[in-house]
Amino acid sequence: MHDAQTLQLLEVRRMKGEQIADTEGNIERIDGNTYRVHSQTSDVWYGVRHNFRGWSCDCADYKFRGLGKCKHTFAVELSVALRNRIEESRIIQPLDVQSCLYCYSKNLVRDGIRHTKAGLDIQRFSCKDCGKRFVQNLGFERLKATPQIVTSALQLYFSGESLRNTQKFLAMQGVKVSPQTVLNWIAKYVKLMEKYLEQITPQVSDTWRADELYVKVKGNMKYLFAMMDNDTRFWIAQQVADHKGTSDVRPLLHDAQETAGKKPATFISDGAPNFHDAYNKEYRTNRFDSTVHISHIRLQGDHNNNRMERMNGELRDREKVMRSIKTADSPILKGLQIYHNHMRPHMALDNKTPGELAGIVIEGANKWLTLIQNASKK
Repeated sequence: MHDAQTLQLLEVRRMKGEQIADTEGNIERIDGNTYRVHSQTSDVWYGVRHNFRGWSCDCADYKFRGLGKCKHTFAVELSVALRNRIEESRIIQPLDVQSCLYCYSKNLVRDGIRHTKAGLDIQRFSCKDCGKRFVQNLGFERLKATPQIVTSALQLYFSGESLRNTQKFLAMQGVKVSPQTVLNWIAKYVKLMEKYLEQITPQVSDTWRADELYVKVKGNMKYLFAMMDNDTRFWIAQQVADHKGTSDVRPLLHDAQETAGKKPATFISDGAPNFHDAYNKEYRTNRFDSTVHISHIRLQGDHNNNRMERMNGELRDREKVMRSIKTADSPILKGLQIYHNHMRPHMALDNKTPGELAGIVIEGANKWLTLIQNASKK
């Protein structure tokens, strides 16, 4: 069979395997080398087993129709990969802030309350070992608002509220700030969290998808290009450009490779020529490990890029509230990426975040607070 046809058929089987893996109850683990996978068309279970050659299946596709893989083996591979990523997670825990800022002793006593100009009360401590007095406010020093207020504002804004509605909510809590102050918090802490998260390599799969959607930047039409991991839905990289099919999107592919620490085995996009040009310059090599570019798959009549379309829907809903982004390098776009990857659970991922499936687990009831505290450590 022609190589292009083989790749196309394998990709169709892989996508059907994703549908199986996405549906709860379709895969049963017997042991580390044996699984049962439910048929998509009948009430039949197929045995999928692992040996020195890889995964094999009892279905007719695997036994009689060649290619070495069927949708059931793809489904099991996805399930195993997600299990392994969770087990190898990088866990970011809330910090123990009840220690001295100067000598790190835990021999502390409460020593009154600091009253801020905003009318907020922050606990003051004294260290019995070094004698220093301080307020423990890691990451939120010299702010008039408490960490709880700031992180509540971040959550409200990135989950869909406007700056003005966020400001009105804070006013109901007795905190009087302007919408510009909320925007200043967003700019400050998104930059801090982004710099911290850049040091952690996500455990993404070998298949990535790219797509674009139009956004208004200062009233002018621009395009936001995004790269997403196929398995975990982890948003790997982004780029704002002027044109859809002619702008150079090499920075998108380059940044994605830098973030993931590798190139994908398969790169999926629409048929725009700039994606193929960037692929040729960034991912294609003459060696055996060259990335395969699939720019148009015919599956039930057309190219299937539903996973990217779901993420585009998130961004479109957010843009309706913002109306327009002020600058192409706005911290809001990076903040949306952090929110998508680490704060928002996804139903399709069994109510986990893409970050969790990519091996980055942020613990604590307030994930914004946990992330900011860890990012603020020197």
